Amino acid sequence: MKILVLGANGQVGQCLADQLTGTSHQTILSNRSQIDISDFEATRSKIYRVNADVIINASAYTAVDNAEREPDKADLVNNLAVANIAAICADIGSVLIHFSTDYVFDGKASTPYIESCQANPDSVYGKTKLMGELAIQKSGCRYLIFRTGWVFSEYGDNFFKTMLRLGMERDELSIVGDQIGSPTYAQDIAKTVIQGLVRIEKNECEYGIYHYSGDKPCSWYDFAEKIFDEARNYGWSTPTLKSIVTAEYPTPAQRPGYSVLNSRKAIKVFGVLQSDWRSGISSVLRKLQTK
Repeated sequence: MKILVLGANGQVGQCLADQLTGTSHQTILSNRSQIDISDFEATRSKIYRVNADVIINASAYTAVDNAEREPDKADLVNNLAVANIAAICADIGSVLIHFSTDYVFDGKASTPYIESCQANPDSVYGKTKLMGELAIQKSGCRYLIFRTGWVFSEYGDNFFKTMLRLGMERDELSIVGDQIGSPTYAQDIAKTVIQGLVRIEKNECEYGIYHYSGDKPCSWYDFAEKIFDEARNYGWSTPTLKSIVTAEYPTPAQRPGYSVLNSRKAIKVFGVLQSDWRSGISSVLRKLQTK
């Protein structure tokens, strides 16, 4: 199949490039300078020219706090541009694979969210991502939407790499301990997409929304603790960690207090393993050591 990846320079996009290497698919990787999804007409023209069987949209406005100050920019990338891509897919018969977020939920649950749970985002980021989901569903295209959360990898900017940087700069770090989620290694997300492509190629795909995230819920504090426990073995500086509550670290965007996703449906349909984020931590550290 011919696969077009939009947002190929992001962390999920770069992991997709890694996982697509060696497959039989013809892969076209596009960064923002090549296809800027916020330019609707140019995007339409270029996608029509490529005429891919599957379009993977790994582009997104992910600056959660900045979205509160720039709601129009977040809406443009996460909603309006997604609606444009979905309409193009419907026109030319391409399958759309898109990534969404645990932030579409308000965090008031006490058990992992399944795909049919009512979305009720509190942040601009979450609201624009949900609107993008709805636009895809209304478009009439065939789609896979993967909701995930707390994504980290060896690429780009993320919590994992921020912790390593701050650990070298400070002796003590205060980390929020009362927000619970599931860290997800982006290479595992990409591997799940590859399995989705197998089913698309065989015309055996169950289209719709899927949750895919890490296998063991934890707090940001717990996540940081695991990062530094492992980083110590690789010679990284490891500061003292202090657990604080959300109220002690106010942010422009409200985060869900509990955003654990139930990945059972994706595991069953695609035959994948849930993301083992502790192994992911080791993988990232090994790869960073070789850079």
